[in-house]
Amino acid sequence: MASEKHSALYWAPRVLGIGAGLFLAIFALDVFSEGYRFGELLVALFMHLIPSLVIIIVVAIAWRWERLGGGLFILLGLLYVWWFRHPGQWITYLIISGPLFLTGGLFLLNHWITREKQSGREGGEN
Repeated sequence: MASEKHSALYWAPRVLGIGAGLFLAIFALDVFSEGYRFGELLVALFMHLIPSLVIIIVVAIAWRWERLGGGLFILLGLLYVWWFRHPGQWITYLIISGPLFLTGGLFLLNHWITREKQSGREGGEN
């Protein structure tokens, strides 16, 4: 198990998930150009950071339960596509939902491969 935690497939979805959260957090910076007072600025900044916070929470869940986290990432990607239906705006879906789908798929793939390796070891001991 220790060598599996050092593999690229183990770390790729985790790094990608954190990166997706940070990427979305960059869009929250536009609140500083709106001319809000301090209290309004804090509320607006928090509201803009909610999607990033959700992604970071899902990364934390997926870190422990890969199958659940992978499904949640795919669900987040689908939720974005459904919520922001823009006909003809496929590049937007690719930029925002693409990393979410990829992260979810990598978490699920790592879970599946790890489970197969563990069942192979158990089967070989009998």
